[in-house]
Amino acid sequence: MIVFNPDVQKEIAVIITTTPPTADFTQPRTDSPEGMESKDSRLISSDRVEGTEIFDRDGQKVGTVRKMMIDKQSGQVRNVIIGYGGLFGMGEDFYPMPWKALEYNEDKNGYVLGIDRDRLDPEKAPRFKSDQQPNWDDQYEREVTLYYFPA
Repeated sequence: MIVFNPDVQKEIAVIITTTPPTADFTQPRTDSPEGMESKDSRLISSDRVEGTEIFDRDGQKVGTVRKMMIDKQSGQVRNVIIGYGGLFGMGEDFYPMPWKALEYNEDKNGYVLGIDRDRLDPEKAPRFKSDQQPNWDDQYEREVTLYYFPA
């Protein structure tokens, strides 16, 4: 990365070192417009979901929500991209899976896999690197869904 202004680099470093690794869904946000969401609301803004930890049924961390794939027509979240592996987000593999495979857990302030962790087998599960984005057509979505929820 080339940085021409050393003050900008310093600001970025401060942001990176002071940003918590996970979102705290129990605290009201100070940077959201008032009334946009509350602790008791079933709605949440997408920027608060991205970065949320994902756990298996035994409470072990599996990965982190990196992206959500939203159906353009219905506006519903259809898939989630889980970042798994790597160090500090570098070298992660990305595992797409149906949104319905996750359940929000208030005690963990995160999501719990509703499927067996074995399904994230790097030899079998659909996955990609950040520089290898899949073609999110209907066929690919069907393949992802059928992998996690066989017919």
